Amino acid sequence: MAKKVLIVDDAAFMRMMIKDILSKNGFDVVGEAADGVQAVEKYQELTPDLVTMDITMPEKDGIAALKEIKAINSNAIVIMCSAMGQQAMVIDAIQAGAKDFIVKPFQAERVIEAIQKALD
Repeated sequence: MAKKVLIVDDAAFMRMMIKDILSKNGFDVVGEAADGVQAVEKYQELTPDLVTMDITMPEKDGIAALKEIKAINSNAIVIMCSAMGQQAMVIDAIQAGAKDFIVKPFQAERVIEAIQKALD
């Protein structure tokens, strides 16, 4: 059965890119969220197998949303998405429980590799 993924990014274009990569590789994108508040709501509603989470977003950033999701389910699998030059935030995210991170602009192979590694 296809693994269910929730994509979280404030940029619709980025969500579309990730969705395209995942769909072509047999993943089931069950939902999308544009900010951290929506991310937590959708996580509870959809219970995905994995979340891709942008770090910098309005309302609630990805690290705050990650912490809330981990509080709901300590086994949640979250992969952070960051722009270049966000190393400090990536370290914060890993310490908060993120499984891995992918850097924008996305390379399809790296996205799939990170997700498959996180799900193993």
